[in-house]
Amino acid sequence: MTDSKYFTTTKKGEIFELKAELNSDKKEKKKEAVKKVIASMTVGKDVSALFPDVVNCMQTDNLELKKLVYLYLMNYAKSQPDMAIMAVNTFVKDCEDPNPLIRALAVRTMGCIRVDKITEYLCEPLRKCLKDEDPYVRKTAAVCVAKLHDINAQLVEDQGFLDTLKDLISDSNPMVVANAVAALSEIAESHPSSNLLDLNPQSINKLLTALNECTEWGQIFILDCLANYMPKDDREAQSICERVTPRLSHANSAVVLSAVKVLMKFMEMLSKDLDYYGTLLKKLAPPLVTLLSAEPELQYVALRNINLIVQKRPEILKHEMKVFFVKYNDPIYVKLEKLDIMIRLASQANIAQVLAELKEYATEVDVDFVRKAVRAIGRCAIKVEQSAERCVSTLLDLIQTKVNYVVQEAIVVIKDIFRKYPNKYESVIATLCENLDSLDEPEARAAMIWIVGEYAERIDNADELLESFLEGFHDESTQVQLQLLTAIVKLFLKKPTETQELVQQVLSLATQDSDNPDLRDRGYIYWRLLSTDPVAAKEVVLAEKPLISEETDLIEPTLLDELICYIGTLASVYHKPPSAFVEGSRGVVHKSLPPRTGSSESAESPDAAPSGGPAADQPSVIPTQGDLLGDLLNLDLGPPVSGPPMATSSVQMGAVDLLGGGLDSLLRSDVGGSPAMGGGGGGSSFTPAPSTTAPTNVGAPLGSGLGDLFDLTGGVGTLSGSYVAPKTVWLPAMKAKGLEISGTFSRQVGSISMDLVLTNKALQVMSDFAIQFNRNSFGLAPAAPLQVHAPLAPNQSVEISLPLNTVGSVMKMDPLNNLQVAVKNNIDVFYFSTLYPLHILFVEDGKMERQMFLATWKDIPNENETQFQIKDCSLNADAVSSKLQGSNIFTIAKRNVEGQDMLYQSLKLTNGIWVLAELRIQPSNPSFTVHPSPPGQLPAFPAPSWGARPWWWHPRSCWWCWCQSRSPSLMGRVTLLLWEQLKDTEGPQPTQLH
Repeated sequence: MTDSKYFTTTKKGEIFELKAELNSDKKEKKKEAVKKVIASMTVGKDVSALFPDVVNCMQTDNLELKKLVYLYLMNYAKSQPDMAIMAVNTFVKDCEDPNPLIRALAVRTMGCIRVDKITEYLCEPLRKCLKDEDPYVRKTAAVCVAKLHDINAQLVEDQGFLDTLKDLISDSNPMVVANAVAALSEIAESHPSSNLLDLNPQSINKLLTALNECTEWGQIFILDCLANYMPKDDREAQSICERVTPRLSHANSAVVLSAVKVLMKFMEMLSKDLDYYGTLLKKLAPPLVTLLSAEPELQYVALRNINLIVQKRPEILKHEMKVFFVKYNDPIYVKLEKLDIMIRLASQANIAQVLAELKEYATEVDVDFVRKAVRAIGRCAIKVEQSAERCVSTLLDLIQTKVNYVVQEAIVVIKDIFRKYPNKYESVIATLCENLDSLDEPEARAAMIWIVGEYAERIDNADELLESFLEGFHDESTQVQLQLLTAIVKLFLKKPTETQELVQQVLSLATQDSDNPDLRDRGYIYWRLLSTDPVAAKEVVLAEKPLISEETDLIEPTLLDELICYIGTLASVYHKPPSAFVEGSRGVVHKSLPPRTGSSESAESPDAAPSGGPAADQPSVIPTQGDLLGDLLNLDLGPPVSGPPMATSSVQMGAVDLLGGGLDSLLRSDVGGSPAMGGGGGGSSFTPAPSTTAPTNVGAPLGSGLGDLFDLTGGVGTLSGSYVAPKTVWLPAMKAKGLEISGTFSRQVGSISMDLVLTNKALQVMSDFAIQFNRNSFGLAPAAPLQVHAPLAPNQSVEISLPLNTVGSVMKMDPLNNLQVAVKNNIDVFYFSTLYPLHILFVEDGKMERQMFLATWKDIPNENETQFQIKDCSLNADAVSSKLQGSNIFTIAKRNVEGQDMLYQSLKLTNGIWVLAELRIQPSNPSFTVHPSPPGQLPAFPAPSWGARPWWWHPRSCWWCWCQSRSPSLMGRVTLLLWEQLKDTEGPQPTQLH
């Protein structure tokens, strides 16, 4: 009889009986009792009351009984930690058992008992097992280290287990090597900053040697580890590829994909001129094709990975089109994925074959598959120009079938064909109009309306057709309403005398009778364009449209490179980086392909031009409509208009409290943090800023390195000694279609500049750069156009110093030093925001006269005073004074009171605000006390240079109200930003005393 009998008992009160049986002297009866306990535990019964009786059964030589007891122990040790300590002695004893199976079983169970109380008792047995003579015990102990690290990482490091684990990579047994690699990789994933797997050519050679003799899962661990290695040159990369290539013929699909990942990564370092490169391409195709003969679930995983490979290197599978033809019994998810890959591999050489297949698919019974097939025909027409006529003919044949969903999909794709090949296939419009009444899907109706509006001059009854849609305007979807509005305006501009009443009707419906803000806004724009300047309206609405791209769903190049590094994992199935779907405390390391050593060419299509052809032939990534933040900046992103500074800007602003409430929040923000990234300017209204003549000292030296804002060892000095923070990434390439922008701010000899590095990580050349700032708290604006003298080729960078002035428009920002920036190039407009350091606004004439300083200081009310303490600063008073003067913070007076040096300092912002401060320094104490005070209700001191005006007067006189009410918070911000520069390394944030 089998063990299933243990799961069928329905006896009550069996705990007492089991207790008696567990304490029986007969071994067989004891084993039967333990089996009953495990069965009860498996079906969810609580048998924790039997814990001491089951633990007593550990003292046996019977391997089967010992396994059962260990299984029970792993399950209940967490709920009975005090009782679990009873098993420690048995573990220690079993780890020295003559039988290696028992030793391995003991160490495996040790790693599975997640109880902090007993982990320290298990260190010594684990250390012995890691150096055991039997490889089976050593490989089990290696995995146990990873489990123990997850419970208590500090204990593992203190006991030196990580070093022992590294030594096991040189073990003579391949399975021990594989498990050691697996354990180190697991630990490294949870601690990305640690360099546990310190790979070098010697250790790589040992791993490659072990690769041939491992089990299939051991091979996967080693291959994944190899994929994280960066060869020193192309010769080493080729050598590794040669030794990994035999894994492509493995029966396990996971091993094959891991090998493909290694080869795809190291191929980046091989020159395309090498004979071996062509050989490797030929060897990669057969294993990928073989994966498609597995069961549907494995096929889908393989197809998702092949989709990435084809986007990166389509030449690998350009001759294997037939294997992606759909079979009648394929599940729908496999069919759709095969269809997508067919389009990516379509070329002039195989387009006839592909079109014949797609036409056949369009007659299938599966609606979703038919829709995808019809769209695929349209994509073929756009991708392969020579096949466009044949594709259009095929689509017309499908329209004649009168199948509703086929007709609607065909009209949608014909609209795209018209956009790709204008004035070429318009003869089919009459056929499309015949099917107007059968359209009931929003996308198809919108496509048909676009066609009618775009070619209204060729359709005699265009006004009647559009008027028929207008009858149920409010019942249509937003997509159709927007398209109908634009189409009728186009019609009016082409036939103004016949359609005046129609355009009035649609504008009224869109603006007065609609609640949709997008529709209403577009209606008002059209209405005002038409009423003020019909000629301009015609130029805008009927402007020549850019041709659509051949590939509208390519993955962005930097993301594609990252996903190639994750072939064979969930990321390659989701087509998303791990950071997008992995949650928890573990850090996710962003991976990227190594730089190509031979040439910088990117992925080619199967029929691509030979190397050296124009870069414009490469497919570009066109984002979906949801990715675009708007293109309004195209209207005003030209070079700034040169002219005199706007000295009267304060008159326009009036006496509004522009920055009210903004400064208090600054103290709550992270002063030493990195600049904010992302699309901070997406919803703001950018207006062109007036500029002055560029300063003469434009050639500011550029900063470099990666450090914190206040790390003086990483900063770069300017001519006046002002601190310059290292450059940080402001706009990542993944958020800007391949354009990466990093930079910093500097001030030298009275001029402010933004030092930028533009890097092109996309597939195409970038040009026509322009930059614009949104209105900000201190009126920062470009003083000259963004000068990029030559087009920026892929994988190239350019350094630019952009001069700034402070005569731009002013608007309160949150935080106060937030700057929203828009950068435009030939691809798109990109938005980001960053925080500029406040000390770039400190002017050179900020040294106040001693008598005025004294009078002003005494007149400041107590409530306007704030104190901060700065710790761990070892500079003396003279060094402090010298260092701060480099940032235009001037020492007015110095005195010594009871052993403390007192520095009295002043600074002045570009908008005329003065800041006074007292700095107390005790020579033996590394902590400073800063006592910044803003001016209070000051008497009207006569200023020599400004005649009878008060000394605090400034052309932007509205700032004075804000200075009085908000200065205490400004003091805190200035203190936190500036006095941190006294230290050579970053210290803790100053503590507010009162």
